[in-house]
Parts: sequence; C-alpha cells; structure tokens
Amino acid sequence: MNLADMLTFADIGQLNRIADYYQCECKPNSKHELIQSILTTLGSRPFFEEQVRQLNQADQRFLNNVLFDPRKYYGMEELVAIARQSMDKKESEAGVSPRDLIVRFNKSGWLFNGTTQQTRYLYQVPQDLKLRFRDVLSTHLRAGITKTTEPPMYRDEYHLLADDLKLFLQFVQQYEIALNAEGMMYRRSQQQIMDHLHISEELVGKAGWRFGYGRSFKDYPDRFALVYDYAFHHRLVREEQGMLKLSSSGEEKLGAEKTAEMIQLFRFWLRLYKGAIPNLSSIVYWTGECASEWSTVESLFRQIGPFIQPFYYDTAEAIYDNRIIKMMLHLGMVRIGEHEEGRTVQMTAWGSRLAASCRSISGEIKPIMFDK
Repeated sequence: MNLADMLTFADIGQLNRIADYYQCECKPNSKHELIQSILTTLGSRPFFEEQVRQLNQADQRFLNNVLFDPRKYYGMEELVAIARQSMDKKESEAGVSPRDLIVRFNKSGWLFNGTTQQTRYLYQVPQDLKLRFRDVLSTHLRAGITKTTEPPMYRDEYHLLADDLKLFLQFVQQYEIALNAEGMMYRRSQQQIMDHLHISEELVGKAGWRFGYGRSFKDYPDRFALVYDYAFHHRLVREEQGMLKLSSSGEEKLGAEKTAEMIQLFRFWLRLYKGAIPNLSSIVYWTGECASEWSTVESLFRQIGPFIQPFYYDTAEAIYDNRIIKMMLHLGMVRIGEHEEGRTVQMTAWGSRLAASCRSISGEIKPIMFDK
C-alpha cells in the first residue's frame, strides 16, 4: 500500500500530527486538505532529501533496517527490537528509548497502523516511500565516494572459493584427519590443507579473541572457517570418533556446478555472519551501489560505516574491512587493489548481481544455529 492510500485510511488526528510535523498550512478539520498538503510536501524531492539528511545515526540505521526487511507488517515488539538494534551504546546510555524513535517515525508519516481488523495493531511503511528512501539514500551515499582509476595490480578470486571447497572435500576423502579433544584438526593437518588450496591463509594463533562468525571461526582462518562451516552445516563432512570423514553427500558434492555453489556459499555467509552483523545484507547492497567503479575503501566506509554497529572488540571499521570487504573478495564479489589514493575496490559483474539480490532477501536470512 502506498502513502496516499494509508493517508486515506488514517484518522484526522494522525493526519494533523503529520501536518504539524511538516508545518503544513491547511485546515485542521478538512481531511481532504490535510492529505493533499502532506502529499504535496512529501512529493517535493528536495524537501524529502533534506528530511533524510537530517536524520541522526540511530534514525538512519532504523530506516535502513526497515527498508531491507521484506515483512509487510510489524508488531510493536518487532519494531522495538529493530529500533534497539539501531541504537549504539551512547544513545542507550543517554536515555534514548527505542519507542521514542518509533513515535518519531509515526509522526513523520513514515510508519502507519494497519487498515484492517486483523492489522490495526500492526505497523507498516508505505511501499512507495520505501522505494523513494532507497533512491535518496543511494544518491546521498554515492555522492561521497572517491573514485579512482584502475590500479596497476589487483586481486580477484573469481570462483576459487567453490574450487577450494571441492579441494577440501577431496583432501578429507583421501587422508585420515584426526581431531583433538575439542573437535579441531591438528595444526599439521590444517597446514597441509592450506598448501592444498588455491588461497592459503595464516593459521590462527593462540592470542586474541575469535567468536561470533561461525562455529569453527575460533579455530580456523576466516576464509577456511567459512568453507568448513559450510561443509559441516550441509553434512558434507562429519566429525565422529575423533576423525573427520567425508559423507555420501560430500562425495556427491564433488561433481557440483560451480556457479550454483557460489550462490549457496554467498547465502550461507549472510546467514553465518548475521548474528554479529544483523544488517549485513544492506551493507552488501550499499557497497554494490557505491563501488560499481574503482572506489577507495576509506570513502566507502565513511559513507556506509555509520550503518555498522561494533561487535564486542570488532570496531565498525574492522567489521567493514575484515568481515565484509575481505569476505566479498573471497566470494568473488569484489576485486581489490592498491592505488596512490589508498586501497581501492570495485564490484565484479557477478558481485553486483549478488548485491542487488539483497534488496529482497534480507529479512529471509536467519542466523545459522549449529548443533553442538
């Protein structure tokens, strides 16, 4: 349902609150005049852009999270959860309430109650406003990106992640791999696997914290942890009696088509990292919008970073660099190079298609919950 339809169903009290919010000059007792005045005011693109620019960071995050949620209706508790997720520690300590944020959106005419007996206690965002918000945010974000020429050298991993999944499964098929008491492969086996893959990584040391990005993230390097968790989740490998074994499903996977596998790895990554980065899909989407040409990572973070919340010891910048951009490289979505203006990144054609798909899948992606 669009804004005009929702205004028609709204009572005159809410129409007056919206008109007062935007300082519309109209008769307070004329529903028709109130609706026309609100539509005229919000129909002005410069005015609409100014409203979006004036949003504080919590409001921007809340708006972003709602834009990428495909649900048509929200209960109050669902909205409170989204609003709480949008607020950082400082805002919470300052006494800002998630419900205050929701009330502001309701007064601005961006959030309405349902129009039927079944939905009267639920909330919805006008569909046409969602599209306009996304368009305005895209223009605003892209305007602040620093473009560069193509760097002299760059890294592109194409579909090597799917290749390395098969190489890992082949290794498990061919060799006996012992697990320690914690269910982790011994370092010698890990190094042998690294030497076997197209993309090798440094093994995880004992220092530092590692949690929140998958079942095996604490034990294995970032990229390989994704491969291992994918194989374990889909029961391609099994851990039994202190050994790692290839399953019958794993044997069948050795003949899988590469492109389809990469799509599944991408969707799995979104689910695996969603617990730590709840709005990951939207960050990937905005990166796709902003980095269609070679662009500095610094300017991408400056524009998109405010949507990212820290996760324990991971700062927003570390999350964008290590958990998002680096993993998008491994997924073949971006190529990364060094330029005189700094590190620079560009979406691949494949990556642009995957990022665009995040418009409709964000709310469908549920975090991965592993069996113990």
